[in-house]
Amino acid sequence: MQAPKLKADDGHIQNLASLLSGRNAILYKQADLAAYDCDGFTVQRHMPRAVVFPENTQEVAAVVKYCSDHNLPFLARGAGTGLSGGAIPLNGEVIISLTRMKRLISVDLENRRAVVEPGFINLQLTRSVEHKDYYYAPDPSSQYCCTIGGNVAENAGGAHCLKYGVTTNHILGLEVVLPNGEIIEIGKNGIPDEPGYDLLGLLTGSEGTLGIVTKITVRLLKNPEAKQTVLAYFDRIEDGSQAVSDIVSAGIVPAALEMMDKIAIEGVESAAFPVGHPRDIEAVLLIEVDGIAAGIDEQIEQILEVCKKRNVREVRAAKNEQERERWWANRKTGFGAMGAISNDYLVQDGVIPRSKLPEVLKSIHQISKDYELRIANIFHAGDGNLHPLVLFDSRIPGETEKAIEAGSACLKACADAGGTITGEHGVGIEKKEEMRFVFTDEEIKAQTDIRRVFNPVNLLNAGKMFPTPGRCAEIKEEWKKK
Repeated sequence: MQAPKLKADDGHIQNLASLLSGRNAILYKQADLAAYDCDGFTVQRHMPRAVVFPENTQEVAAVVKYCSDHNLPFLARGAGTGLSGGAIPLNGEVIISLTRMKRLISVDLENRRAVVEPGFINLQLTRSVEHKDYYYAPDPSSQYCCTIGGNVAENAGGAHCLKYGVTTNHILGLEVVLPNGEIIEIGKNGIPDEPGYDLLGLLTGSEGTLGIVTKITVRLLKNPEAKQTVLAYFDRIEDGSQAVSDIVSAGIVPAALEMMDKIAIEGVESAAFPVGHPRDIEAVLLIEVDGIAAGIDEQIEQILEVCKKRNVREVRAAKNEQERERWWANRKTGFGAMGAISNDYLVQDGVIPRSKLPEVLKSIHQISKDYELRIANIFHAGDGNLHPLVLFDSRIPGETEKAIEAGSACLKACADAGGTITGEHGVGIEKKEEMRFVFTDEEIKAQTDIRRVFNPVNLLNAGKMFPTPGRCAEIKEEWKKK
């Protein structure tokens, strides 16, 4: 889809530019816009109408009001690391880039909170407070470059969400620009549980379809007294999967419990941070425990016993912080590492009950055979958040479509096992048809009704999250009112 071409003398360009104070605050030439035709979901590409770079909440509100008044579709964009197409301008939108709104506004260690703008980088928040022995818990693999505003939009998780929860568990307040340009504040003074409906919970994870977040109050945590990290190698993926359930069943709640299968190991050992994983094993578990120092050794011993009962080939603890960091770098670059073994790959994101890990991994293996495509598995095993990576070559006619079908089949396997179609990457455009796997048309309509309250004209990030039946329900309702 090509967005309407604009010129410097176009009235909208001049008017939008007049609302912005920064230099080079608007892009409108096709060559400049090309970098904004997709996010981390590269299977679809659509050109925006323009890209604007506000520097504060008032400028965001002014741009939004202008777009609303002139019936111009618009959406917000952060670092563009999203993996489900949530920032792709399907309708030739004006993209409101929040990358210049990147201030750490305040830190209040007495109340264990901080206030940031949406363009503030996730990992930078921890680095800003670690000298005081605090940190920000949500840690998606892209935390070195993803923004906290984007994390709020997608309710991002990460390796340590097993123990500490996902983004919504760490949000205390939001400043939001509604689709008509009105500015509202939710969770005033960092008090998230105000009487009434849970608007913080509703907006966190709404994928930029209800409003544009311009300020975020987050919870900070004190660094744990001690932590220890263990690698466990298994010759059979079934044994590794069962060890995951056994560890949690034993009453141990690791800070993180990650798994990679044989193909994933091939990728990470061929890329930037190899650590010497054996290439002939079927699964590796990366297990981290933290807390009071006096209890760490006991937890590690319990984990070792569980792994031994499940035929572990080798298990070892990190010798020092440097080795621990290397292991985590190896894991967190897992998605990108697939580029070392495949021309293209498609990342999926489903959730299942932990007890169904062996069953669903077997189904994914069968899907790989049926579609004749390799599928690597890198995932948050502790909370059943799977990430099948479908490897393919877009240069081969029809293989992209086959990869998309294989990815959808993986999500169907998750839903059929009592799970769902996303744990942290969002629905966006990638999984909106797969919403039918877990919701009826009536349930989808209920959600689009909520969206209409915030976004009645549907100018903000339209065409995301909901499948065609949901849109049909909207159209029927709109016609009833006419």
